[in-house]
Formats: sequence, structure tokens, C-alpha cells
Amino acid sequence: MASSSSHAPSYAAVLREPHVLRTFAPALVARFSYGVVFVSLAVALTQATGSYAWAGGALALFGASTAFLAPLRARLIDRRGPRRVLPTMAAVYALLLATLTAATWQAGIPRWPLMLLTGAAGACAPPLGPVMRTAWSALLPDPALRQRAFSLDTVAEELLYVGGPLAAGVFIAVGHPAIGVGVSAGLLLSGTLVMVASPALRLADPGVAAGARHTGVSRGWWRGLRGNALLEAVVVTAGVGMCLGALSLLLVAFSERHKEPAAVAWLEAAPAVGSAVGGLAYGARAWRVPGRIRLPLLALALGLVLSVAGMAPNLWVLGLVVCAAGVCVAPTLTTAYLVADECADTSSRTRAGTWVNSAFNAGASGGTALTGLTVDLLPLWCCFVVATLPAALSGVAVLGAYARPPSGRGRARAASQLPKKPGTASGSGSSLVS
Repeated sequence: MASSSSHAPSYAAVLREPHVLRTFAPALVARFSYGVVFVSLAVALTQATGSYAWAGGALALFGASTAFLAPLRARLIDRRGPRRVLPTMAAVYALLLATLTAATWQAGIPRWPLMLLTGAAGACAPPLGPVMRTAWSALLPDPALRQRAFSLDTVAEELLYVGGPLAAGVFIAVGHPAIGVGVSAGLLLSGTLVMVASPALRLADPGVAAGARHTGVSRGWWRGLRGNALLEAVVVTAGVGMCLGALSLLLVAFSERHKEPAAVAWLEAAPAVGSAVGGLAYGARAWRVPGRIRLPLLALALGLVLSVAGMAPNLWVLGLVVCAAGVCVAPTLTTAYLVADECADTSSRTRAGTWVNSAFNAGASGGTALTGLTVDLLPLWCCFVVATLPAALSGVAVLGAYARPPSGRGRARAASQLPKKPGTASGSGSSLVS
């Protein structure tokens, strides 16, 4: 991919922009809650119910309600504005987590109420990542700065999800797992309230600004995906999520078959390290290749590297391979969010980013579940190859769709979606119409 870095701004330039730190810092505090809560809740529910099956069911309900209802929550934010919706949503979510903290403090609580409380908490979880990316678009109209900001945001989120379980482990070791659930509630509520007080969130009020692009994302749940670059981002991100969800379980299997189960801790950290390095390097360059082409190429690269991971002769070689594959993760997610942002108008940016986020989470859950069914049936090296197919095939499918010339109806639709005024479209390389 050809690139030009002569005019690429620095990360410091992003952070020096007005209101950026005022918005980004509390957003990270609030989003750290999601890194802490899952492990804390898993252990707290297991101890309170005395059953792995019930705890697993409650966590599955939490994850499903978080992922699959996220577009509805994002739609509400797009229509009413984050300053109106987020405080209420965060307060209800924090109250439910606080209730779970009290309910799981001791064993013997009835299981069904815990299940319902956990599912309700997931249904109210604020989509803070998509809201922050919408704020980036309002804060940084310059496409080069926005690409750098999205890369920084993705890497920071990756590190939060590495540090969150470590913090939860400390709470479990020194006190009680329910402490982590309560701390998560406090982090999210306080961070969200400070975040929405930022002037940047005032720029993200609902409504389409004069001259804004209409691309159809705001026309409904699924209809907004059809015939849109957003669909490509969702398909590729879901494929990458399936690949990485499968990888987590395969790393456990590989380490156990090499008689070193404790090695899974640093094996899981290896792709995160590669992702952080890759994301920072990727965001530092001004790419000439359109995002809609970069996205499937990155997914293909991720799949190709991971396809040979299962042939590693030992844990050290496996760690190097998955670290190399991780270099593609943050750039892939960054590009997907950029494509989603570019194809959305100002009334649907939060929803567009949420579709990408939900696709990744749903793909990761599905990848883990499917790998659990195959890991005992196939040779381990074959499981690695199978696990990479969603990322590789989604990349091939999107590249094929992009290369295929549109039909007459598709050309007419594309023409109708072109900006009516010059200069209203984003200046980055991604195509704005399907």
C-alpha cells in the first residue's frame, strides 16, 4: 500500500486540539469499566450461585443484551443527543451494577433474580466507544487528524481490555470479586458524567447539519446497511471478530497440549502487544489507498498470518506468530470505524460505529462457540486454519464486491447519494458511496 507520511500529523497534535483531552480522558475512565466488569462479574456470579452453568448463562445474557441491543441504544443517542441520553443510561446501568454488587456479596441469593439483573445491566450499557468516535468526528474535521485519533482510540481501547482483567484480578485477590463490579459502576458513571459535560458533546447534537451527506444509514436498522460501505465494514469486522474469538480458545488448547497451561496468559498478551504497535504505526501514515480497499486487505493479512500459527513447533514461536498477526488487528478495526464514519451522515454516526462494534463482539462470541465444537474433532493445526477462514473470506468477498461494476440501478442509487454541494464529503481516501 503506497503511503505518504510527509503531512501526517502527530499524536501530540491530536491531543492538543481544543477539548480533546477534556473529552477523551473521562471517556477512557468510563470505558475502563467494561474491561473490569466481565471478569469481576464472572467470578462474583460463580461464587454467589455456586454453579458455573448459571454464571455462564447470566454472562451470556449480559453479552447478548449488550451487543444486540447496542444499535437501539445508539439510535436513541443519535435522535436525542448524547448529553440527554448518556447520563440517564449510565445512571441506570451503574445502579444495576451496584445492585449486583450487593446481591453477589454473599452466596444463597436466588439465581433467577441474578440472571435478570445481569441481563438488564447489559441492555442498558452505554455505547461509549461509538459515542467517543462520533465526538472525534466533531472535534477533528481534518481527515488526517481524524485517522490518527481513531488509531489512538483503538489502541487505547485494546490496552483497557488488557488492563481491566488485571485490575479485576487484584480485587479478587485482595478482597471480593463483587468489589470489581462496584468499582466498574463508579468508573462508568463518573467518567460518563464528566465526558458529557465536555463542549465536544454539544457538537454531537442530533439532526443533520446543513450540507451533510445522506447515505441511508439513518433509514432503519438493517435497511441502512444495504448498499452501503457500512455493510462491508460490518462483514469484515464480524469475520475478524470470529477469527480472534476462536484464537483465544485455540491458545488455551495449544498451551495445554504442550503441558504449559500457564503460558496462555502471555500468549493472550502477544496479539495485544502487536495490535498496539501496529495501530500506532498505522495511524502515523497518510494512506493513499481507499479505506474500503485497505479494510479487506488487512483482514486477509490477519487470516494468512494466523493460518500458520497452529504449525508452530513450540510456545515461543506461536507467541511470535500471534504477535505478528496482532499487528493487523488495530489497523483493521481503525479502518472499519473510519469507513463507517465516512458513510454515515451526522444523524447516524453513533449508530454506524455501533454496528461495527456489535459485529466484532458478536463475531468473537460466535467464533469461540464454534471453535469449542471443533477443537476436539480436528487436528489443532487444522483448527487454526478453519478459524482464519471468516476473516479471509470476508476480505475476499468485500474485495470482489468492490471490484464488481455496479448495475444500472446501483449507478443510479450511487448518483443519488453523491453530496449535493462540493466540499461536504470527508477528504480521506475511502469511497463515500456504494
